[in-house]
Amino acid sequence: MKILHVLLASLLALTAVRAAAGEQGRHLFVDEVWPTIQARCLVCHDADSDKTKANLDLSFRRGALEGGDSGPALVPGSPEESLLYQAITWKEESLQMPPKENDRLGEETVERFAEWIRLGAPWSDADTLREWRNEAAESPPEDGKVRIATSGGLSEAWNRRSYLKEDLWSWQPISRPEVPEEGVHPVDAFIDRELENRGLEAAPRADRHTLLRRATFTLTGLPPTPEETEAFMDDPRNTDAALAAVVDRLLSSPHYGEHMGRLWLDVVRYADTAGLSNDFDRGNAWRYRDYVIRAFNQDRPWGRFVREQLAGDELHPGNPEALVATGFLRMGPWELTGMEVASIARQRFLDDAVNIVGQAFLGHTLRCAKCHDHKFDPVPTRDYYRLYALLSTTQPVERRADFLPEENTTGFEERRYLQAQKEHTEQVLETLNRKTADAVATWFEERGLPHKTHAQAYEAGLGPEEVPPRKHGFDAVDFGRERMGRKTLLRLAWELERYDPYALSVYSGLTPDMVRYVAPQRIPPEPLEKGTLEKGYILDGGDVFSEGESVSPGALSALDALVPELAWIEFPPTIRGRRKALAEWVAHEKNPLTVRTIVNRIWQWHFGAPLAGNPNNLGSSGKAPSHPELLDWLCDEFRRTGGSFKAMHRLLAGSGAWQRDSRHPAPETLALGDPSGTSLAVFRPRRMSAEELRDSMLLVSGELNREVGGIPVRHEINLEVALQARMVMGTFATAWQPNPLPRQRHRRSIYTQKIRGLRDPFMEVFDQPQPDLSCEARSASNIAPQVFSLLNSSNAQDRAIAFASRLRNTSSSIAEAIDLSFLHAYGRLPRRMERDACLAHHRRMLRHHQGIEIPRPEYPRVVLREAVEENTGVKFRFEEELLVYEDFVPDLKAADVSPETRALADICLMIFNSNEFAYIY
Repeated sequence: MKILHVLLASLLALTAVRAAAGEQGRHLFVDEVWPTIQARCLVCHDADSDKTKANLDLSFRRGALEGGDSGPALVPGSPEESLLYQAITWKEESLQMPPKENDRLGEETVERFAEWIRLGAPWSDADTLREWRNEAAESPPEDGKVRIATSGGLSEAWNRRSYLKEDLWSWQPISRPEVPEEGVHPVDAFIDRELENRGLEAAPRADRHTLLRRATFTLTGLPPTPEETEAFMDDPRNTDAALAAVVDRLLSSPHYGEHMGRLWLDVVRYADTAGLSNDFDRGNAWRYRDYVIRAFNQDRPWGRFVREQLAGDELHPGNPEALVATGFLRMGPWELTGMEVASIARQRFLDDAVNIVGQAFLGHTLRCAKCHDHKFDPVPTRDYYRLYALLSTTQPVERRADFLPEENTTGFEERRYLQAQKEHTEQVLETLNRKTADAVATWFEERGLPHKTHAQAYEAGLGPEEVPPRKHGFDAVDFGRERMGRKTLLRLAWELERYDPYALSVYSGLTPDMVRYVAPQRIPPEPLEKGTLEKGYILDGGDVFSEGESVSPGALSALDALVPELAWIEFPPTIRGRRKALAEWVAHEKNPLTVRTIVNRIWQWHFGAPLAGNPNNLGSSGKAPSHPELLDWLCDEFRRTGGSFKAMHRLLAGSGAWQRDSRHPAPETLALGDPSGTSLAVFRPRRMSAEELRDSMLLVSGELNREVGGIPVRHEINLEVALQARMVMGTFATAWQPNPLPRQRHRRSIYTQKIRGLRDPFMEVFDQPQPDLSCEARSASNIAPQVFSLLNSSNAQDRAIAFASRLRNTSSSIAEAIDLSFLHAYGRLPRRMERDACLAHHRRMLRHHQGIEIPRPEYPRVVLREAVEENTGVKFRFEEELLVYEDFVPDLKAADVSPETRALADICLMIFNSNEFAYIY
């Protein structure tokens, strides 16, 4: 009996141990394992998704036990035998999950998985999870976990989601961390602490010459002039005071707004044409570009900048600049033709608007939630369509907006070229109309019938035998020329808008019934009475014809739950006022996404790389910040200055981190301790952007026109690209014709007309992004065509000739000219070895050029086009006149200068191709 009691007690004890282990395992599953599986695994291993990879379904326990193509994922009690555990440890190269280094699970999380499997891998059912969710709502979350309420996802499983705290770092309210050390620059205090933790030392401060060049490019996108270099190098004040004065000077320069504006325009996808198959002109887009430049130059507070771009028309209805500002919502590619369903084109516009608001201002790619709840972030599809509803009364339009006194309206005289093309086209159509009218009259006379127009014949009910066909008397070429003429007039209507006081803008109203959108639109007389009020629905699968559950206008519910101040903002159901409420929600100083997004961008614009690796995606699938406390301190500081960009520039430029040398005293040690280059122990050098490279060449050659703002200009590009056939609106777009005068062509690159369907080869090869997608960061490739562009292109050679001519005119000898070339291009004099090498090269090139006769280039006056007439299928040809070349004044060419100057130009060309010229250190 005693033995029986002992056995029974042992059995009860074992049962209790197992029960306790099971309870511990379930808590591990609920608190640690399941949230990680949801966040990191179900995107690829969920039977409910369109593509379940490796036939492995981890959405329920049996799926994990049965496994997929490689076998069972779970062996309860044995982590080593479980493929799931093997995958997350990354021990075998062929089995590493999640597959991206950035998503790899931390050691602590991996150990939690191992412990859970050792405890039998219990898997709580839906009821247990629901109970846990209810309990969690009444109790504070444990460390490392975030449980937030949202408006609910499409699926019950999504509603039970919780998130790893580190994945929701950007959603947390912003606090002001304590600066680690007093008496040092706050930025350096955070960075130096991290360096100390890694056992790394920082590089010393860069020399004055390097700091001046770095500051001038960072804030204006241009190199310093020799006079500016001399003034800074001779400044008797200490480097801190002298550099602070330079920064103040640069921030007051109009070129500051041009450079910062270009960086913002990358994000919003600025272009002067609409893209897609009908890449027609957006004649007024340039006014939005200039608005952005003015906003930066005036240091417009960030909150105001956001509000104006989202809802300037609702906030300030009578202000022309506010109407221009809303061009932000019109920057994406879009078209509506007679061959497209209007509702689909309308949906494309609204989808684009929602997504660019997310990327540009909130640092999140919201389009992921269009068809299904977001896989990684707390953005259910319902929230996506709440934002969609906020914009559903927004209509694209060209609005009357008088030119402001500060807007540059010079250069409008070039309208005459388009007007001449319009008059020529109208004459062609008139000739064709007379031809068909004469043929119709002859047709009636030959048959002895009374002459009737087609309209009269239609009203009289006459049959085809009693009236000739339309365009009677046309041959195949006439059909083609008539169609081309009509389409050309439509195209010219867009292009001529460039010179009229209208803004590429939006208005709030009912959606008008539109069949096509191929001519400038105006606000209808009754925007609130005529049209359709689009109601808010979840579109099942993103299909505009599949309306699901209704939704009301709103924003991201999870953020409202985390930041109570945002939850107080009301989103009206009225036609007007929705975007105003959205603007207030986005621009609210307590909105952590908006502030973190822009501060991260400002850091990137200063240091060449952001603190958080994906400026357009601060969600869990983006790269987390390398210095999170520093980022939050900067965000709070940005708010304290009222959202001042210039105050943030001064702060960052004054830090030791920004002033460091790009070379480290112990590069091998740095490479081992900081392989990813995020420690900020050195300044990260960068290559100039395409625009900076072209602008710098123009500046040192003495050709740059520093005029600010105005209509787009066209510089010279490769003729084979400039004259290529480009279809738009059923006809040919105008060939790329450069401005006739050098001072017009040699504006800064931000003012060059940006055509989506016709890329400037020089800009493209140096990584200027395609403007259809928001560019969060420029790439810097290193490819062979770049060499050809800088050595062989007419653009580079013309700049070299102009540079050499400038040097010859301001020097008394070749040696002095070489000294000046280094001063202009590098900000320093050549070393003796460099001067001797250049002099020797000049002598060799002089002998070469003395025996060469250079022909002058010829410019075309017409280009022959060939097309197929769509009604008959017959090919026809016509000539396009290149009217600009009648007044064209070419740049200085090699044929215009002496052999001595051409030999010096070869040295200038070498300078343009040097790393010291093309890189900022």
